[in-house]
Amino acid sequence: MSVAEPRRIVLFRHAKADWPQVPDHERPLADRGRKDAAVAGRKLADTGIPFDLALCSTANRTRETWKLAVQEFPQRPKTVYEERIYEASPGELITVLNEIPDDVQNVILIGHNPGVQGLAEVLSGDADADARNRMNRRGFPAAAFSLLSFNGIWKSLEPGAATLTDYWAPSE
Repeated sequence: MSVAEPRRIVLFRHAKADWPQVPDHERPLADRGRKDAAVAGRKLADTGIPFDLALCSTANRTRETWKLAVQEFPQRPKTVYEERIYEASPGELITVLNEIPDDVQNVILIGHNPGVQGLAEVLSGDADADARNRMNRRGFPAAAFSLLSFNGIWKSLEPGAATLTDYWAPSE
């Protein structure tokens, strides 16, 4: 694995959550969310990217989203449940990504809005025009993901350092 090869980051917002009378951290997925999580997993698998690491918020809805999505992958990446992702700002998420070991090439981060959308916007100094237009038009609804690439080591990831190469959101 070479630093010259682009590293890829998928920023994946959890699927549609339900609103039962439980603390926010414990909210489960709604029926639609369970369906959308599996569809998003198939779309992610279709990218052909061999993910080395998944960083997932500890919230119930993100863990459930990841559990359903990863079933669609040909190979399950190492998964780390990271409490700092819950309610994190884009800057806090960059700090988490800066700590990734350099032998990791491709990462998927499963988190929450507004942090995930903000991070996609902050990191993407350049973008595929179609992907940026779709993301700007749709925002970052539940189960959406963006795919970014950058060159360098994880510690060098900073605002504007990545290129938005793809974006997907479930149809409403």
